[in-house]
Amino acid sequence: MASVGERLSSARVQAFIGRDAELGRFAAALADDPQAPFAFYVFGPGGIGKSTLLRRLADQTRAAGRPLLELDGRFVSRDPADFERAARPFLDVPGTVLFVDSFEHCQWLESWLWQRFLPRAADGALIVLGGRLAPQPQWTADPAWAGLLHVTELEQFDEEQARSLLAAAQIRPEMRDLVLRFAGGNPLALSLAAAAGSTDWSGTESWAPSADVLRTLLAGLIGEVPSPAHRRALEVASQASSTSEELLAAVLPDEDAHQLFDWLRDLPFMESTHRGLHPHDAARETLAADLRWRAPNIFVTIRRRLAEEYLRLLREAPEEQVWTVTDELFYLFREGEIVARLRTWSREDEVHDRPLQPDDLDVVLRMAEEAEGPASAALVRYWVERQPRAFSVYRLVSTGRIVAFTARLALPAPPDAQDLATDPVVAAAWEYAAATAPVGPGEHIGISRFSVYPERYQVPSRVIDLSSSRAQAESARARGRAYGFAVWRDADTWAARVKGSLADTGARPRVGDHTYGLFGVDWRRVPVETWLRHFIAATEVPTSSSGPSGFSRTAFDQAVREALPHWRDPDAFAVCALTRARLVADSDRPAEDLRALLRQAVDDLARDPRGVRAREALTASYFSGAPTQEAAARRLGLPYGTYRRHLRQGLDLLCEALWQRELYGAR
Repeated sequence: MASVGERLSSARVQAFIGRDAELGRFAAALADDPQAPFAFYVFGPGGIGKSTLLRRLADQTRAAGRPLLELDGRFVSRDPADFERAARPFLDVPGTVLFVDSFEHCQWLESWLWQRFLPRAADGALIVLGGRLAPQPQWTADPAWAGLLHVTELEQFDEEQARSLLAAAQIRPEMRDLVLRFAGGNPLALSLAAAAGSTDWSGTESWAPSADVLRTLLAGLIGEVPSPAHRRALEVASQASSTSEELLAAVLPDEDAHQLFDWLRDLPFMESTHRGLHPHDAARETLAADLRWRAPNIFVTIRRRLAEEYLRLLREAPEEQVWTVTDELFYLFREGEIVARLRTWSREDEVHDRPLQPDDLDVVLRMAEEAEGPASAALVRYWVERQPRAFSVYRLVSTGRIVAFTARLALPAPPDAQDLATDPVVAAAWEYAAATAPVGPGEHIGISRFSVYPERYQVPSRVIDLSSSRAQAESARARGRAYGFAVWRDADTWAARVKGSLADTGARPRVGDHTYGLFGVDWRRVPVETWLRHFIAATEVPTSSSGPSGFSRTAFDQAVREALPHWRDPDAFAVCALTRARLVADSDRPAEDLRALLRQAVDDLARDPRGVRAREALTASYFSGAPTQEAAARRLGLPYGTYRRHLRQGLDLLCEALWQRELYGAR
C-alpha cells in the first residue's frame, strides 16, 4: 500500500504542467552528470509557479533517494550563523539537496551564500533557490560560476499548457475561455480556478481580475467548510503572519486546535514553514478582505485576540524571541497609518544587531563623526564608557560589515549631574520630565539616544525597525520606567512621522552644529500595552453605533480590557479611557466609582452558573494580585488552557454586561 507521501507525490506528478526543461536539467544533476549544474536559481513574479516547481523537484529528489533539506526564506533568521546551523547537513552529508523557497525574503544572504557558504558544500550536494528577484549580476557573470550555476526565469504558461491544466482539473469546456480570459497564463490564477472545479457560472458571465472574483475562487477552493470552528481557524490564519497550533489554541481556546491545524495544513493554498502555516499572499489578502466585508465584528475580534496573545508573549517570551513577537504584532497593524509611516517591512540591506564589542568602537566613533560631527562622536565615547551595554551595532548579513549603531540608555532618578552637564539631549529629557511629571525614586527614563546609519541616516529602515522593536520590548518588561524618549535630527519630519505614537516635547537641544528633536511618552500615564493597543484601535473601523459617550462598541470593549490590568495601580487606573464612559459620567469620583462598578459587575457574573468559573478567572487575574496569568491559573488549580478559556469567556461576558449598562443605564 502506498504511503501518504507517495500518494501526494503521484498526485503532484499527474497535475504538474510544463517546465520540462527545468525537470530534465535537474534530473541530470541528480544522476551526477558531470556537466550538470550544482546550483539552480529559479525566479519570477508572485504566482508564477516557483513553489510548485520546487515541490516537484523535491519529489524527484526523494525518488532518487537523496537526502533532502527544505528551508523557507520568509522565516530565515537574520544571522548567517543560524542559517548555517539550519542547513548543516548540506555541508556535512554527501549528496544532500538543499531547497530555499521564497528566497527574496532573505536576499540579503546572497553574497554570503555565494562567497562563504556554497563553496563548503559536501560532495555531490545540490542547491535550489526560488525567489521573485533575479540573482545579483556579478554571480551570473562570474566565469567561476558559469558551469555551476543555472538561472531560470519562469514564464507564464502558453495557451496549450493553460488549457491542459484546466482540462486535467475537469473544468467544463464552456468555462475554459472565461477562465483563460481572466487568468491568462498565470499559474496561480489558473490553479485557483482549477481547484474551484466545475461551478454553476453561466457561459455568458464575464470575469475580471477583482477581489470579488478571487473571493469566489477561494470559496470554491476551500469547498464546504466542515464547521464554524474550521471557518474561525481559517480566519485566524488569514490575519496572523504565521499560524502555529499553539497560536490557534490561544485565539480559539474552546476548539480542538490540533484538529483545526491539521485541516488548515491540508488546504492547497497553505504552506508549511518551521514557524507555522503561511497562506499564499493572494489567498491571505483575499480571505482577510472577505472576512472584513462579510463579518466585520468577527474580523475585529480575531485581530484583537491575536494582538492580546502577542502582547502576552511579549511579556513572557525568552529575550531572544522578543523581536519575532514584536514583528508579528506590528504585522497585524501593517495597514494602519501610523505603522506605515514608521516601519519599512523591507528586506533590502538586511541587518542583524549585536551588542557593541570593544573592537567595534573605532568604527562606531567614525560613523558618529561622519553623520553627526565631532561633538556627537565625543558623546558616543562618553556614553560607551558609562553604559556600554546600551549600544548595539548592526551588520549587513551579506558581508558582516558594520553599517549602523544605536544606543538605548536607561537613566535612573535623580539625574546624574555629570550627565546633565555633558549631554544637552539628556539634559533636555530630564528638564522635560521635571516640568511635566517628575521621575520619582526607584524610577528611570529610557532614551533611544543614538540611531546612526550613515548610508540611510535617520530615515525609516530595518535598523530603525529593529531598534524600535527592542525599545518597545525593553519598555514592556522594565520595572519603574517612567518615560521613553526618542531623538531625531530632522525634527519637523519626524514630528509628522511619530504623530499619534510619541509626543513632541518641543525641546530642541543643540549638539555641535546640529539641533535635535526630542519625542517621548510617559509610560506611567500610558503603559506600554495600552500604547500598543492604540495601534489596534487606529486600524479598526467601528462596527456598531456609538454609545452615549461617543464610544463605539469596539473602543468600549478595548477600554474595559485596558482598565482591568491597572486595577492595582491607582495612578494608571485614574486616567484609563473607561473613566470617560457614561458608566461614571455623573460621578464626582469617577475612578473610585468605576472600580466599585467593575468589581460588582464581575461578581454579578456568578449569578448565572455558566459565569461562575469566568468570575473566578477574572478575580484571580486582576483583583488578587497574581503577577502572571500562569500564577493565576496555579492559584485556581486549573490547567493553563482551561484557565485561559474561562478568562476569555469572562472578558466577553463582562464587556457585554457593561456595554448594556453604557447604552441603557442601570436596570
